[in-house]
Amino acid sequence: MPEIGATLREARMRARIDISEIEAETKIRAKYLRALENEEWGLLPGPAYVRSFLRTYAEALGLDAKLLLEEYKLRHERPSDHDLMPIGAPRRRGGGGRGGGPMRSREPRRIPPGLVIGVIVLLLIAALYALGKSTGGDDDGDGGDGTQASTTATDRTTTTKVPASQARTSTTTSSSSSSSKKSSSASSSKLVRVQIAATGQVFACLVDRDGAKRIDGVTLNDGQTAGPFRSRSFKLLLGNGNATVRVNGRSRKVPQKSPVAFRISKGSFKEVGAGSVENCA
Repeated sequence: MPEIGATLREARMRARIDISEIEAETKIRAKYLRALENEEWGLLPGPAYVRSFLRTYAEALGLDAKLLLEEYKLRHERPSDHDLMPIGAPRRRGGGGRGGGPMRSREPRRIPPGLVIGVIVLLLIAALYALGKSTGGDDDGDGGDGTQASTTATDRTTTTKVPASQARTSTTTSSSSSSSKKSSSASSSKLVRVQIAATGQVFACLVDRDGAKRIDGVTLNDGQTAGPFRSRSFKLLLGNGNATVRVNGRSRKVPQKSPVAFRISKGSFKEVGAGSVENCA
């Protein structure tokens, strides 16, 4: 799988989204977004924030947040010290026998062979069950290369016992993640998505709120699509009515006239004069 940071950066550049737009949408500071793209984990507040920021950034770009989080855990997180402690045999308490004499050493109890065989059978059944469950998880399309199975096994190992202080940290992290999702949803609700689908040959020019050309005055042929693009508002100029405009997934009717222009924002699709669309030939 490609590097986590490269995956985020390529998805953002492919969608032609500036990092300031992601900052406004997710409420995550731009320096942390750049740290995620450059995999500079030391610049981030901590592992809990890394997971929260990574999930929010991936969802904003339409990526599989779960897969990226599992990749991060597998590559950059280590088991706790408690999980790495060896299991030692219990110590026998020393002491004298009755009358102050030395205690006689007791012979170790022998484990019945039947019990040993029963434990081995149970372990084999548990291993087959875990193998079948992890194989079923691979069929969901998460890569099929064993990454999820190994990560699931790691998760089961590292969650056997959580100290009270770590539990409080997890609760705080969950609250922070929930607040980040709410902020992200509120910011996303102000953006509008626009996609142009040509039903014939048509000239198209799309300018966002900042004056940047998202469609730089090109001619689309029948069946071609452009977008979707996201911004708080757009200005659209079409050479004729041979197009369908989808605003947040909803198709808008384009009149058969030449040329025709629109001002598009959240909840508004208004026809305007063609001369009001600046920067278009």
